[in-house]
Amino acid sequence: MSETYPRTSRTTATRYRERMSYDRDLAHAILDEAFDCTVALVVDDEPRVLPTLHVRVGETLYLHGSSGGRMGLSARGGEVPVAVGVTLLDGIVYARSHVHHSANYRSVVVHGSARLVTDPEEKRAAMDALVDKVGAGRSADSRPPNKRELAETSVLALPLEEVSARARAGGVIDEEADLTLPHWAGVLPVRRVFGPAESAASVAEPAYLPGGELPWANPVALSGRHVRLEPLTLGHAAGLLEALGDDEVWEHLMTRRPATVEAMRDYVAGLLRARWAGNQIAFAQVDPVSGRVIGTTSYHDIDPKQKALAIGHTMVGRPWWRSGVNTEAKLLMLEHAFDVLGAERVFWYTDVRNERSQQAIARLGAVREGVLRRHRKRPDGSWRDTVVFGMTVDEWPAAGDRLRERLAAGDSVALTTG
Repeated sequence: MSETYPRTSRTTATRYRERMSYDRDLAHAILDEAFDCTVALVVDDEPRVLPTLHVRVGETLYLHGSSGGRMGLSARGGEVPVAVGVTLLDGIVYARSHVHHSANYRSVVVHGSARLVTDPEEKRAAMDALVDKVGAGRSADSRPPNKRELAETSVLALPLEEVSARARAGGVIDEEADLTLPHWAGVLPVRRVFGPAESAASVAEPAYLPGGELPWANPVALSGRHVRLEPLTLGHAAGLLEALGDDEVWEHLMTRRPATVEAMRDYVAGLLRARWAGNQIAFAQVDPVSGRVIGTTSYHDIDPKQKALAIGHTMVGRPWWRSGVNTEAKLLMLEHAFDVLGAERVFWYTDVRNERSQQAIARLGAVREGVLRRHRKRPDGSWRDTVVFGMTVDEWPAAGDRLRERLAAGDSVALTTG
């Protein structure tokens, strides 16, 4: 179970409490993904808000500034009370009424007293970490600050003790009376994209530049007529518990069915940790009309060097079996993998006992490639033989056409794969 930060009067929500989280791993992930933050403090009895850069090192958030700036000057006399905000915008929500327009986002707020970092070694280490955040190894691949530059730069350290995360994910929430209005409604996904580097030197571009590789580990929303795939968050846990409350859905998965919201949050938190390790991107499957959570699915075993990834950890609630949901979800994921990421190969793992899954994967157009014997342990302790299916970029165009035809004809591909 992931550790949580304690709730305080300043971090307890007064509205939309279901969007709040005190999960330590989730807060760390948001702070680490964001490059910039906003620092609020009081100067001469007046509120000030300052945009700046930050980096997290363990349970300390380091804030960058100028020694002559308001933040640095305020901390010279001792610790200064601050509030730090970080927001990642994931989508714009267009509703049929003005009041229900919204945004999908992930955010963190940190309250506490920041201290001026005066120890030279800690200051250099914090600045190294800040530089390495824009590219692993960048601090060693650039000149370190000299004494004058160190003196001109202020670094404040804020302990991560009073921390809350907040997120909204999902679709439009309109009043029932507004559903018949002739206005378009939906979600416009937003994501940060790094463009090609504009070089200012004759030296070759380093491999660590953000965006230098294919965006394999960037979660994006994928939308269709039957299903919308949203980057999975802890906020989906309650919906997943309701949709997947059937032991048969979990029969061939490597995890026992979570029986409580807290247990489901732990399961989701594990998927999120895998995402930040760079080897899995989990999605919530959502009904695009009602916004109801249907299930989950993932990219996993992601290998950007070989341009290969797997699709799996797929579960859909029984009411949506033999519908167009699974067919369209797999089509969306295959289109994104081959046409956007430039994958050379997509593959699937499934239990040798799971005949339904094997038939479903074969109907997607994948080829049965073999069996990995005693590949993984099942929850009951027995060893599972795993069947491997694959699809190559050369096979994808024909497979994609067949899936689109099947979807248009109202056919479906049954579940579950994992």
